[in-house]
Amino acid sequence: MARQADEHLVSAQVKLPKREVERPLRQVARRLAMALVVLVSTAFIVYADSDGYSDNHDGKLSLLDAFYYATVTLSTTGYGDIVPASDAARLTNIFVITPLRVLFLIILVGTTLEVLTERTREEFRLNRWRSQLREHTVVVGFGTKGRSAIQTLCATGLKKEQIVVVDPSAKVIQAATADGFVGVIGDGTRSDVLLRAEAQKARQVVIATQRDDTAVLVTLTARQLNRGAKIVAAVREEENAPLLRQSGADAVITSASAAGRLLGLSVLSPSAGTVMEDLIQQGSGLDLVERPVIKAEVGRTPREVEELVVSVVRGHRLLGYDDPAIGKLQLTDRLITIVRATPGPSGVPDVRPLPSD
Repeated sequence: MARQADEHLVSAQVKLPKREVERPLRQVARRLAMALVVLVSTAFIVYADSDGYSDNHDGKLSLLDAFYYATVTLSTTGYGDIVPASDAARLTNIFVITPLRVLFLIILVGTTLEVLTERTREEFRLNRWRSQLREHTVVVGFGTKGRSAIQTLCATGLKKEQIVVVDPSAKVIQAATADGFVGVIGDGTRSDVLLRAEAQKARQVVIATQRDDTAVLVTLTARQLNRGAKIVAAVREEENAPLLRQSGADAVITSASAAGRLLGLSVLSPSAGTVMEDLIQQGSGLDLVERPVIKAEVGRTPREVEELVVSVVRGHRLLGYDDPAIGKLQLTDRLITIVRATPGPSGVPDVRPLPSD
């Protein structure tokens, strides 16, 4: 039971983005080299003044005795079989050997202290991250679909600190943290794993798993933890889309069918396929943008808006731009428009500003 608990704990670890630190083996090797230099220096200092030391064994101090004395002295063992007898040797012990002993202990003990300090610092970072995280985005699956979804979210201005990646593969999470995202190692179908990703406080959940049945289970678990989050899921087979919606997904994207339709459109009209691909790629060329209606647009028709309106969101209904039910635009409506995106100075795409009131 204890072993299973340990394995389960390891399989649901939270990994914060790594900072640039020296490799552990290189750190240990460097510290060992420094300790060896201190040891050798101490031994030669003692051997240079061998006449000032008394050996209880044979009265003489050899080079081996000097290394032996340096070892037991720096390690604070001190058997007392070799002792400084002359005033010069005692002064050397006070002003040279003792500082070297302190330096030797700092080098060895410092490695352990650094490990403990790093663990404490990492725990502090993790607790601070949990306390500050609100209204973030959880992405379950860091494959091709998950990476593309994150790329689009970041292109619209979402900060990397507001994205948490969940994936069962430690190597995948390592790649995610290397890109600057927080990662959680574990199965997204388990509630404790999603809780570690703070899914209960998330604003939206993106499910981009490799299997449709896994996507269904993740959707059920995420919806149970967070009733108000917007859940978007991807499935391979179109016949599984209704099941995802019944499980709690707000939007379901059929990846295989979408790719097939884009291929068919490109065959019939390569130019139309290029335009659709441009719309899909956020941050360059043409972008689809959802925004609220401003006061200056209230009372107008979609055709009278300066931008190209594709659809109008009114309440829970999505209406086409030419739907007679729209009538005049209302202040509570939201518009889905096509705009020309131009990269901003910070690399974040900046769409054309809205008309002023």
